[in-house]
Amino acid sequence: MDDTHHFFSCHLSDIRGVLHGFWRAACSSVVHRPGLAFCRMLLCGLVFGTFVVTANDSERMQQFMLQRFGADGVRNLRDWRDVLGRLGAVNENDKLRQVNEFFNRRIQFQEDVVVWSQLDYWATPLEALGKGAGDCEDFAIAKYFSLIEVGVPAARMRLTYVRARIGAPGSTITQAHMVLSYYAQPEAEPLILDNLIGDIRPAGRRPDLTPVFSFNGDGLWMAGADKPASSVDRLSRWKDLLIRMKTEGYEP
Repeated sequence: MDDTHHFFSCHLSDIRGVLHGFWRAACSSVVHRPGLAFCRMLLCGLVFGTFVVTANDSERMQQFMLQRFGADGVRNLRDWRDVLGRLGAVNENDKLRQVNEFFNRRIQFQEDVVVWSQLDYWATPLEALGKGAGDCEDFAIAKYFSLIEVGVPAARMRLTYVRARIGAPGSTITQAHMVLSYYAQPEAEPLILDNLIGDIRPAGRRPDLTPVFSFNGDGLWMAGADKPASSVDRLSRWKDLLIRMKTEGYEP
């Protein structure tokens, strides 16, 4: 994601405030000018979230899905775009809930070795939708970029590696797992978006998860740290993921 689109994601509320004032002034002082109706519609969309600011290449995305995954892939792409298109004006908690529900219902959990014949592969959102299957990382990645696209600042989210306790209560068996953590405020208890559980819960209600480290486009944090320990660039799979997304035409 380039600096321009990161800026729009992080400062959308400020932009809306400026445009709202401009829109009110323009509409109170100018009447029946040619093109005014279109301008009002455009400004209203920017102010109230009807339109989402992205650099996506819709045609290239559709071509990618058709060539790689056929009609089913195109159908999943269309359904995803329809869902995101309805989320511009809703509050942030509803965005979290609807994006979480969409991917938890649409994607079937499968290990990378089954889906991609690789031990570890980070699928792009289009690849996950095209296959209709993926592992925990693919769920978390798809939710992260979808929420950025509908206006949730990337700084409020982290892809979080955890040790997930499995089995009966009291079990000491754990496995590596990834979830998406959402911080309403920097010091707030995060909400956890997880493919293992349908509802979104505060981290305090997920005693089965022990954080190891987390990251987003801004850096990488060790568990419990207030500041990033290093650049996310040290994660080679992350860099490869962004390159493949750009090739597919998806750059939220």
